Amino acid sequence: MNPYILAALLFGLGLGTTLTFASSHWLLAWMGLEMNTLAIIPLMAHHPHPRAVEATTKYFLTQATAAAMILFASTTNAWLTGQWGIQQMAHPLPITLITLALALKVGLAPVHSWLPEVLQGLDLTTGLILSTWQKLAPFAILTQIQPANSTILIALGLTSALVGGWGGLNQTQLRKILAYSSIAHLGWMVLVLQFSTSLTLLTLLTYFMMTLSTFLVFKLNKSTNINMLASSWAKAPALTALVPLILLSLGGLPPLTGFMPKWLILQELTKQDLALTATIAAMSALLSLYFYLRLSYAMALTMSPNNITGTTPWRLEHLQFSLPLAITTTATILLLPLAPAVLTLLAL
Repeated sequence: MNPYILAALLFGLGLGTTLTFASSHWLLAWMGLEMNTLAIIPLMAHHPHPRAVEATTKYFLTQATAAAMILFASTTNAWLTGQWGIQQMAHPLPITLITLALALKVGLAPVHSWLPEVLQGLDLTTGLILSTWQKLAPFAILTQIQPANSTILIALGLTSALVGGWGGLNQTQLRKILAYSSIAHLGWMVLVLQFSTSLTLLTLLTYFMMTLSTFLVFKLNKSTNINMLASSWAKAPALTALVPLILLSLGGLPPLTGFMPKWLILQELTKQDLALTATIAAMSALLSLYFYLRLSYAMALTMSPNNITGTTPWRLEHLQFSLPLAITTTATILLLPLAPAVLTLLAL
């Protein structure tokens, strides 16, 4: 892709998200979401592969449906209450419609089925943008509206955590596994959204960091399915030893960084007298942990039968920029001791 066109599209992505962040009017927020969608579509379709075109079409139709629902609900709210402000939503009908539309935009269960299929058709770089940056604008709106019936958020969160765990169990494609991982993590964020917005944002940032390191590892190894992970020991032996820790951190296993947001969320749910909800969420984390263990086993404890012992591709110098991978890997593994400082910041 022409670098000028790429720069323009990335600028459009950033501008759309920033516009949604800065707006308190529904029409401006809707415009930001539309700019975001239209900027990423050429990035998704620039690979001349039928799967990429199919994924782009599915993504466009899904996002257009969600945007139409948001526009309809905000217009209905203006008709019922005379207000266009995002924080002035008073009627339960448009609030419920907008919550479901934003759930469709980010891929929360039960309106999640487009996300694994779309992510499977993309390359890892565009998939990384879809899994991280594209979640920011809808979450910025979700944190500003407070649904009158908070049960819908708890139902969406629990369903997403369970579906994200069950869906990834039988997958062999890494991008689909990461899509179900995204669904499960989004479920945890939505569970605590109405009780602690700052904790939701902490979980979102931690998820971004862990997902970035995972995508960079797979991109470095050029891996798209579980079988291709078995040859990673010959390409990057030191990294292969660290990747199980990254994956287990993504699963929320102590004493790794990924345990911190799950721990704080369970603590907050218990404080709100939602012990049953916290228990179901904690059990759903075990489902996710199983397929992360599968990936860890395939990468660190198996060797591909096609590798010849004398072949040493890891000695060849690669030109990929590895500083972001080093920073995110360190942060993904070692930040749990900062939990007391994070708790202090959340209390401010």
